[in-house]
Amino acid sequence: MEYKSPLHKTVMTTKTEFWNDSCAISELKPAIENGATGATTNPVIVGNVLKKEMDLWRDRINALIKENPRDSEVDIAWKLNEEMAVKGAKLFEDVFKKEKGKKGRLSIQTNAQNYRNTEAMWKQAVHFNTLAPNIQVKMPVTKEGVEAVEESTYQGVSVNATVSFCVPQVLAVAEAVERGLERRKKEGKDISQMSPICTMMVGRLDDALKAIWAKQGTPCDPGILEWAGIACFKRAYKIYNEKNYQTRLLSAAYRNVMQWSEFVGGDVVLTITSDWQAIINKSGIDPDPDSMSKPVDPKVVDALLKYFPDFRKAYEPDGLKPEEFVDFLPTKRTLSQFLGGYASLLETIRGFMIKM
Repeated sequence: MEYKSPLHKTVMTTKTEFWNDSCAISELKPAIENGATGATTNPVIVGNVLKKEMDLWRDRINALIKENPRDSEVDIAWKLNEEMAVKGAKLFEDVFKKEKGKKGRLSIQTNAQNYRNTEAMWKQAVHFNTLAPNIQVKMPVTKEGVEAVEESTYQGVSVNATVSFCVPQVLAVAEAVERGLERRKKEGKDISQMSPICTMMVGRLDDALKAIWAKQGTPCDPGILEWAGIACFKRAYKIYNEKNYQTRLLSAAYRNVMQWSEFVGGDVVLTITSDWQAIINKSGIDPDPDSMSKPVDPKVVDALLKYFPDFRKAYEPDGLKPEEFVDFLPTKRTLSQFLGGYASLLETIRGFMIKM
């Protein structure tokens, strides 16, 4: 068989799944041609979609404002967010039906402002679950987010836990999903088409450690920092398999090509931006189809553990307690960015409502 790209070959010859890291229609169609079987969004992505495809949404934003004269900019922003998700999800309907719910989903993220509010997160997740059959719902992995993951799962939502960077977080999510699924099964409720996912933002862990390295002048080879997220992802994957969790891992926030090539062969999802898809497809790399099973060099892991206490927190299964998730440096950095992206989206909508 002739493969269209390295990513296409990954999807066609291994268990590894590839998603487009955006709901932009202009990106989804070529990604699907290269084997993408899903997509994901967040507040920053939605804002970027508007910048790229404002011509597709300008009239609809004006119409939403006219149709809902009592709505605030917040109301309009969420109506728009939902419509974007539904439009993107429609492109994956055939895959969703063919794979009986296990593939072909588009993720929409709950309001980042609610990262401390369990009830607000799961109730919004339940609402999002009504938008389309193949919607997946994202919520941040704070302590409250883990609680929302359990309740959302019990309510029949296929979750995609996000704002997650480390082994303790993804283990907490997997256990929460198991509890939610068990509650459903005890009540005789269907779980056959549910497809829970837990994201590990591997590149954002690297970013945080690089910031520490630059600030403190840590005496180590900075090249080891390219392996931090990879090492954590591989360790988490091993534990997931040992415990036979029903959640699958998803890697996100790419910073180097190894964050694709090192995960090939795993029963995981790789969500990749269009820019990184282009880099990967031009790289000329033909990964070992069993790359996921190959451990990171122990010398690299030992050096990371020696020089970076935050890596130890991320790498060890008991490195962080759930109440500590919100104060973990990558969490703080990412929540801040997502909240900023949400504020920027509201500002864009405000510009349509209050014309200067």
